[in-house]
Amino acid sequence: MKNHMQAPTPPMGWNSWNTFFDHINEELIFTTADAMVEQGLLAAGYEYLIIDDCWSMKDRSEDGKLVPDPEKFPHGMKAAADYVHSRGLKFGIYSCCGVRTCAGYPGSFEHEFADAAQFAEWGVDYLKYDNCYRPNNQTTPMLYRRMSMALRSSGRDILLAACQWGTDDVHHWIRSSGAHTFRSTIDIQDSWKSIESIASAQIENQCFNGPDCFNDMDMLVVGMYGKGLNPETSVGGCSDEEYQTHFALWAMMNSPLIIGCDIRSMSEKTKEILTNPDLIALNQDPECRSCYQIPVYGNPDAFILVKFLHNGDLALGFFNFSDVAANVTLDFWDIGLSYASGCSLRFYDCLSHRETGIQKEFFAPRVAAHGCKIYRCSIVEN
Repeated sequence: MKNHMQAPTPPMGWNSWNTFFDHINEELIFTTADAMVEQGLLAAGYEYLIIDDCWSMKDRSEDGKLVPDPEKFPHGMKAAADYVHSRGLKFGIYSCCGVRTCAGYPGSFEHEFADAAQFAEWGVDYLKYDNCYRPNNQTTPMLYRRMSMALRSSGRDILLAACQWGTDDVHHWIRSSGAHTFRSTIDIQDSWKSIESIASAQIENQCFNGPDCFNDMDMLVVGMYGKGLNPETSVGGCSDEEYQTHFALWAMMNSPLIIGCDIRSMSEKTKEILTNPDLIALNQDPECRSCYQIPVYGNPDAFILVKFLHNGDLALGFFNFSDVAANVTLDFWDIGLSYASGCSLRFYDCLSHRETGIQKEFFAPRVAAHGCKIYRCSIVEN
């Protein structure tokens, strides 16, 4: 039987919002599509190119349709989608469940079916659907169900990315809405404090993750270095160590991996982080198992994430949120691997891409401040 899931694993792609804000246009989309292919991002799994808010005119046409801004997109959205598709990518666009978008452009409230048909006609594959300016007497479950219904009747497979911000108890009803991903946080900022806050808050919500409906911890800020044009997102930047930890957390926690930096000029280190095949493999593991957390005795700023993988391996993430380096200790008994089992763990380092040997009973790597160590482990007999 054919698998009809549009998001069997967390979606991967690029979005314009974090870096470019309202400074978007046709040339940016075309050159970014080229860069996604030429920089190896498509080959690494990043398939969606998503235009965020501010792409349309401030008013609908006389017949009620959304109108692309002719100065930004002189050839229209179908031409943009066609170019993106010609590069082997999928095309994403933005709308909102309210009367207006968050930046004040026309929203899709009461236009859901007409807008969905228009998106399908243009060749849209992904809709980021925001949560601003909805009427006070309208509930978000109904509004997201309505757009989901409209997309499903449009005649085209369009992934629904519900940008719902984690309000209204979203984790408990979003899967039933038909959405394929759901934003569970406020907007991320290009700062370590923001990354730490989001990750810490979402660990307890891992149980709501699963194929075709993923907990979206917002777009990646890896490689921005405080250079974005969005005044809300670009607030100072992070170190490469912090960006590496950010990417590892999103990968381990099954969040969609949506790049937010300018990939046309990304550094080699940024490219190395974003295209790490071993971390992407953890995020894209076919079983999509949620991870669980183990605290570290004596260090409240450190913790370990454990994730079962489809081939019997385990992913182990050692994280240190403190401001100084620390040993992060895992006693194997805490993951159910007792000494009496007669088994040990063979470690493969997902950051250095090398085997690091067999460990018995416990493991205590030294982890840098705001850093991480990520391992793929197999169980072996002693």
